[in-house]
Amino acid sequence: MGGTHAFGRPRPPAWVPARQGAGYRFERAAWRARLRRVAGVDEAGRGPLAGPVVAAAVILHPARPIPGLQDSKLLTPSRRAELFGEIHESAVAVGVGEVEPETIDRINILEATRRAMREAIDKLPVVPQLVLTDAVRVVSLPCPQRNLIRGDRRSASIAAASIVAKVTRDRLMAEYDRQFPEYGFARHKGYSTPEHRAALARHGPCPLHRRTFHGVWLQGELFSGA
Repeated sequence: MGGTHAFGRPRPPAWVPARQGAGYRFERAAWRARLRRVAGVDEAGRGPLAGPVVAAAVILHPARPIPGLQDSKLLTPSRRAELFGEIHESAVAVGVGEVEPETIDRINILEATRRAMREAIDKLPVVPQLVLTDAVRVVSLPCPQRNLIRGDRRSASIAAASIVAKVTRDRLMAEYDRQFPEYGFARHKGYSTPEHRAALARHGPCPLHRRTFHGVWLQGELFSGA
C-alpha cells in the first residue's frame, strides 16, 4: 500500500513493478559525446564445474533499440533465444570469445574470463570507442572502459552481451551432451546440480571438467586411484 514519507511526499505503492529492461542510460551518454561504437561485454559460465567460459561483445545501433534487453539470468530460455536473434539482426556488431576448461585450470577462472572478454572484443568487425563491462576490468584495451557493478541490469549493451554469451554457451553444452550423454550437460549446462554431482561420482571427470574446481578435483582424486 502507499503512504507518506516524513516530509510529506507520497510513498510509492509497494506493488509498482521494477523498471523493465536494463536501459540505455550509459549508451545515450556516450552517444551524446559522439562515441557511437559502445560495446557491452559480459560472460557466461564462470561458475560451472564443466565446459568453457564464453564472453560476448555487442555494439547496439543507436537508431535501432531492442526492447526487453535484460540480464540473461532473469529471462526464460525461449525469451533469450528470441532476443539472441533480434540482437544479431539489429546490432552494429557482435563478437564471441571462448576459453576452454584446460586453460581455465591453468590460468584460473578470473583470468580466463578476462581472456574470453578480450577475445570477444577483438572479434568485433569494428573497433569500439567505449567498452562497458559487468564489473570485470579488461586489460590493455585500445579505448576507455567502464566497469559497472550489476551492469547486465543497468546497461542494455551489457544485457545484450549477457544474452549472446548465455545462449551461445548453452548451445555448446547441448552439443557436448551428445558427446558425453552420461553427464546430462544439456540439462544443467555443467553447473553443480545434484544430477551432475551424482554423474561425477559414478563416472569420474571427463575432458570437459575443470580439474581445479573443488567438486571435480575431489572426484578426480577418488578416481585417480581406481
